[in-house]
This record gives sequence, C-alpha cells and structure tokens, in this order.
Amino acid sequence: MIEVRNLTKYYGKQPGIEDVSFEAAQGEILGFLGPNGAGKTTAMRILACYLPPTSGEARVAGFDVLTESREVRRRIGYLPESVPLYRDLTVSDYLEFVARLKGMPSSQRGSRIRRVIEECGVGEVRDRTIGKLSKGYRQRVGLSQALINDPEVLILDEPTVGLDPQQIIEIRELIRSLSGRRTIVLSTHILPEASLLCRRVIIINKGRLVTADTPENLKNRLRRSMIVDVVLRGDLEAARALLSSLPDVKSAAALVSKEGVHTIRVESRDDRDTREALSRVLVERGFGLLGVGTVDLSLEEIFVQIVTREELD
Repeated sequence: MIEVRNLTKYYGKQPGIEDVSFEAAQGEILGFLGPNGAGKTTAMRILACYLPPTSGEARVAGFDVLTESREVRRRIGYLPESVPLYRDLTVSDYLEFVARLKGMPSSQRGSRIRRVIEECGVGEVRDRTIGKLSKGYRQRVGLSQALINDPEVLILDEPTVGLDPQQIIEIRELIRSLSGRRTIVLSTHILPEASLLCRRVIIINKGRLVTADTPENLKNRLRRSMIVDVVLRGDLEAARALLSSLPDVKSAAALVSKEGVHTIRVESRDDRDTREALSRVLVERGFGLLGVGTVDLSLEEIFVQIVTREELD
C-alpha cells in the first residue's frame, strides 16, 4: 500500500531525511518514531504530497507522490500536527467545505458527513463553532476532515499531542477502530502509544532510518541478558549478596522494600534463564520466596538503546 525507496529531502544543504526506505501493508498501523527533529514530519509531508522529495521514490496505493500526486491525494487522509481548522465555522459547515474541496459529488456529501460525524464521535457538537470546542473535540474534527473522502491510507502526525490523559485514550481507541480496512501511518513521540497501537515500528534518527521491525522482534534483538525480578522476605543485603555471588548472575540490585517484602532485580549473563537456580538457592538458604518473574524491555528502553547506539556509531 505504501512503498518508500531511498527517499531524501534537503532544505538547502541541510538534510531533512536521507536514503529512507520502508513499506506499509494494507490494513497495517505503522508507527513512525524518532526524537524531535529526526525527520518524521518531513517524511509525512512527502507522503501527503505536501512536500516534493529531493530524490528517491514514494508510492501510495501504486501511485507516485511526485508525478501522480492528484491520484495519491484522492486516496489519503492527512492529519498534520497543527490541525487545519476554520475556527469560525461550525463542525458541519467545515466538513461540508472540506468535502467540496476534495471534489466529493454533492449527492454523496450529506451521507459521508453524517458517517464521519458518527465515526469520530462529534455528533453532540456538530452545530457548534469549532473555536468554542475543547482540544479533544478539535482533534476529533481534524480526524473527521482526514476521513471525509473515505481514504485507503491515513497519515497521522502526532495525533494526541497536547491532549489530556482521557482525551489521549479516546483518540487512541478511535484510531484503533479505523484500522483494518485502512493503512495508517502514525507519527508519535509517545512510545507507549506506538506499543499499544502499532504492529510494526520504524525508528528514525537524524534523518536516517535506524531500524524497522515489530516491538517484540526489537526486544529479542536487543536482549543481551535475562532480567528477573525476585520478590522475597528476609535480610535484603544478605539476599542481594547471595544472588550476586551466583556464577550465572551479572548483577543484583535492590529495587523496592516495603513492610519486610523486598524486590531485587537480577540480570543474568548471556541471556541464561536463571529463574530455577535463583529460586532453589533462596529457598535452601531460608528466605521467604514470594515470586520470580522476567522483566521485558519497554519500547522506551528499546528506543533509547537503538538511538544511543546510532549516535555513538
């Protein structure tokens, strides 16, 4: 559905993105991650035919964004980071204006506007002026305009920026409900959002693609040791020293102590599964073992490791 090959964009002599290549399949939610200034918005704008690339190729639904931009625009919906809203129009009037702008036949406008109003949950405010709406509702109206032409591809640049926690949850669920039939490219710096929504993520740094994979595969690739949290009762320092002395243990650090219950994080050597050995030695030495569980890398930790490694290289 989306094919990007060696895409490059220069602003004067300064590269926005360089030699970026990736694909997104039909119905996929693809996460586009990177620090501020990494090139995410540049890539989004090229896909939306808002900016021309300096070199390389990008195709959406089989059409080239540079030479067939009209066909691409017919098939995409674009929500930029700053939502393009006319604050003095009502929600209904604004969507009517956008539908006309996108060349939708008059016979289809009414039903399509009603559909996106229902789909995006703005029915209660359809007759209110946009300038009087909350930030969360304005974001929903922005999604409505992106969906008005029933696009095959939805490009969302930081769709939850500036929202409160409840509004973030609502917009996140709305985006999830839009997937399946549509391909969605989601740019975000909120890493839990990408982890919850995206089957596959792309990490970009300083304009260059660093990696593209599923969050789970990234965890497996970066995991150099097994990390285990041990919960127990007894002398904390004695337990920590005991665990540190085991041959397969790289480190053991106390995390939490509350009401006589301690948590010690143990990192093994060479990804060895130490859970059985840890449990056995603690029980043999008389500690009250309450639990042993593995700790997965979060997407934040993956992101930091990959970006840091790229900058060091």
